Amino acid sequence: MSVNNFESAFVHNVYFWLKNPDSEDDKKAFVASLRKFLNASKYANTNFIGVPPAATRDVVDGSFTFSLLVSFTSAENQQKYQDEEAHLTFIEESAHLWSKVVVYDSTTV
Repeated sequence: MSVNNFESAFVHNVYFWLKNPDSEDDKKAFVASLRKFLNASKYANTNFIGVPPAATRDVVDGSFTFSLLVSFTSAENQQKYQDEEAHLTFIEESAHLWSKVVVYDSTTV
């Protein structure tokens, strides 16, 4: 987790399904690339990389391999994050590892 305080103006939730979710090598490569990207990002305020816990309720979808939550100070900074070199490099390095990505973006009420 980043040392910055959580910023609730814009939250970016990303869920990744790896092609080979049981491959320790693929998981390590994915996480290393993701951390390198987040450490280099000029716009991500806070971040959290997660894995699904053991589901205890029917409403919990634990089918993904990794989740990423990133907060931004504004929607504009989130767009800059999408276009920054570090993000594009992460996609180039890691896209071959995933079979599916789902994004849920939210702004504060």
